[in-house]
Amino acid sequence: MSASSEASNLNAPKEFSGTLAKKHFIAYAIDTLLWAYTVLVSWKVIYEKVILGLRYPKFDWTQPQTALLVGALIALVLYFTSASLGRAITGLMKRDESKPIMRENFTFLLLFVVFLTFVAGIRISQVSVTEFLSESGLHGAKRIFTALINPNWGIIEDATFAAIETIYMAFIATVVALPMAFILAFFAARNLMSGSRTTMAIYTSVRFILNVSRSIEPLVWAIIFSVWVGIGPFAGMLALCLHSVSSLSKLYSEQIENVSNGPIEAMMATGAHPIQVIWFGVVPQIVLPYLSFTIYRWDINVRMATVIGLVGGGGIGTMLMQYQGLAKWNEVGMLVIVIAIIVWLMDWLSSRIREAIK
Repeated sequence: MSASSEASNLNAPKEFSGTLAKKHFIAYAIDTLLWAYTVLVSWKVIYEKVILGLRYPKFDWTQPQTALLVGALIALVLYFTSASLGRAITGLMKRDESKPIMRENFTFLLLFVVFLTFVAGIRISQVSVTEFLSESGLHGAKRIFTALINPNWGIIEDATFAAIETIYMAFIATVVALPMAFILAFFAARNLMSGSRTTMAIYTSVRFILNVSRSIEPLVWAIIFSVWVGIGPFAGMLALCLHSVSSLSKLYSEQIENVSNGPIEAMMATGAHPIQVIWFGVVPQIVLPYLSFTIYRWDINVRMATVIGLVGGGGIGTMLMQYQGLAKWNEVGMLVIVIAIIVWLMDWLSSRIREAIK
């Protein structure tokens, strides 16, 4: 036996022991968090909202800390029993294979947590059948639906022009975003940027910026740009463009990461320049998915453009907000019909184009 083999055999028990300890730590952490969640939700929702009937129970940070402590104690007591979900998930529990998993104690605990979450969701969402079926609520809904099915055709011309403005706004936002997203996608693809620390730093920075900008909804960007450049279609276009850049860059980069490495490695073996590798090895593999993603994004932008108009983004959304604020439901009904026609046409058109380029 060689010296390296002996050293490997000596290290094996230590590695096994370390892995086992890590599994126990993870299992106990899962049990602790599960029981802490159960205690906290039972306390805040079952006891304070259901039993005491408090509409807005007070909250302070000592409550989750207390729940975490109680959860840790309960998990410690039940850790080596069949109620330990953490041991079941990490594979530390030796189960009787002939026994159905739905009859295990940890399954009952998990189902109880799901039920508790459902009850908490009902209470926190303030679901009320009484309010839903109240006389005043039904009367108001009837008045609005009656107006919606009797639209004011007198504003059809203004609604059509606003709809055209919305479509053009979404189109320009998509076209402007396309080249920026195309370039950024190469810097956001791990397989192309993992060559050195410098390129990985660029990759991490680009990914971080894209994730932050994508996490902010276009509605919020429209508010920011309406203050920046004034209320109107330009603010809406900028909001859609910024969000499109981050979303398309993510989709494009993931497509680049899934390309076949064969052509890339073959070109690198011949000493090709990195730009040549990208242009001749990567781009031919991503053209059709890129087109599909871009058309789908344009479809999303048209639908989104009708929403951001509510916060000053221009287009038909701004008209909708104005008539809704004046409670002119017949005019709102006309605009809803126009929006529905636009969405239906865009959905049909984009699906046909995407089928054609497959």
